[in-house]
Amino acid sequence: MSKKLIEPVITTAEVPLLEKKILIVEDEVVFARAVQKHLIRAGYIVFLAGTLAIARREFSEHSPDLILLDMRLPEGSGLDLLVDIKSTNPNIAVLVMSAYGELEDAVSAMKLGASDYLKKPIDLQELLINVEKVFDKNELTQKLTYSVKREQHANETVNFLGECKKIKDVRRQVERISRLTQAGSIIPPTVLILGETGAGKDVVARLLHASSQRYEKPFVHVDCASLPKDLIESELFGHEKGAFTNAHVAHTGLIEAAEDGVLFLDEIGEFPLDLQSKLLAVLERRTLRKVGTTQERPVAAWIIAATNRDIEILAEKGEFRQDLYYRLNVISLFTPALREREDDILLLANHFSEQTSRRYGLEFDGFTDEASDALQDYAWPGNVREMKHLIERAILLNGSGLLGIDILGLDKKDNAKTNKNDMNDMNEELTLGEAELHLIKQALERTNRNVSKASRELDITRMALRYRMKKYNL
Repeated sequence: MSKKLIEPVITTAEVPLLEKKILIVEDEVVFARAVQKHLIRAGYIVFLAGTLAIARREFSEHSPDLILLDMRLPEGSGLDLLVDIKSTNPNIAVLVMSAYGELEDAVSAMKLGASDYLKKPIDLQELLINVEKVFDKNELTQKLTYSVKREQHANETVNFLGECKKIKDVRRQVERISRLTQAGSIIPPTVLILGETGAGKDVVARLLHASSQRYEKPFVHVDCASLPKDLIESELFGHEKGAFTNAHVAHTGLIEAAEDGVLFLDEIGEFPLDLQSKLLAVLERRTLRKVGTTQERPVAAWIIAATNRDIEILAEKGEFRQDLYYRLNVISLFTPALREREDDILLLANHFSEQTSRRYGLEFDGFTDEASDALQDYAWPGNVREMKHLIERAILLNGSGLLGIDILGLDKKDNAKTNKNDMNDMNEELTLGEAELHLIKQALERTNRNVSKASRELDITRMALRYRMKKYNL
């Protein structure tokens, strides 16, 4: 029986839900119309073409998102059309349909850029699943391409500003760690970045990424504190279609989205305790399992975590898994607070002022002497983040000219880093070391030498307190 050529047809009886356009290039009428009907029910806009000439015309007029391409057509091979399509739009998805004995053509199509191939006879439900997979993959690729471009742009200006010794030490550590990424096949060790809120832990993470061999790979920032508690497992690990109510499509988790780039787990101290074992399994086995499946997928991402909490103390309290803490703390970096970087305060203040003035087209003539003194005397409890916001507000309110203490608002704040009256009550002049020793002794006495409690009172880590106790023979 001779084949009847199909003229272009689009059915508009049903309103498409997905608004994705598919062009079916197939000269077998019954099969083509069955596929069209099945895809329309799934919510797609579907065009039909039974010849290469009609296919070229439909492709030009409708710009489909996906082409289902038969290899054997009346005027020749579907490979000819594939070459033309890819030269016009190299990113378009093409699913090749080949009959028995046409495997060689299918392989050639894959080499020319086809997304996949299906062997005839084709089950309609299987075809729909493959169509959905192609669209899901393209969507993920587009997101990751955008993410990479965005992060590459951000990485061009990543710089951990500062000239004090502590910041130089951090930069040296970053350089040493980045050397561990030189071997592309080796996944670098996990890094844990410690420091107060606003001290720049995320900047250090981005600097690690920008300095590594993975700088062209994705950088996925996960704020563990802001992820919805009831969705965190799905968002991080992903889920399969039908895994739970409303899981209408498969979802790629953030761990998988990081691919072979960097996964930055910010505020890891807030990660739910009941999911920590699953995260530990990812770190230990370098595989993950999506919600709703038993299949494990490899994880190639370099994992960097950060926290402003003392998770060693949380582990002692049973609020954080000790084995996960040890697995995260392979290499640790400490980001110093701004009050510990006195030499950098004016440097950063000038940097943020110039940055803001350029962004808004305003003039910045510097700080008055009184304002400079106030900036250096202020304790900066919110660290660099607080300074950045305060400076931006001051520039916008000031407009032009010198920035004074009134416009900064620091005259209304408690600028004293230490309470001098409390120290004067001891009726003696103390050196810095003597004052530190006195404060540590008092804290240990008040807590009956409970190191964990004393470290919390002094607002330092237990490790830092132990170091000072050893230093003063306590």
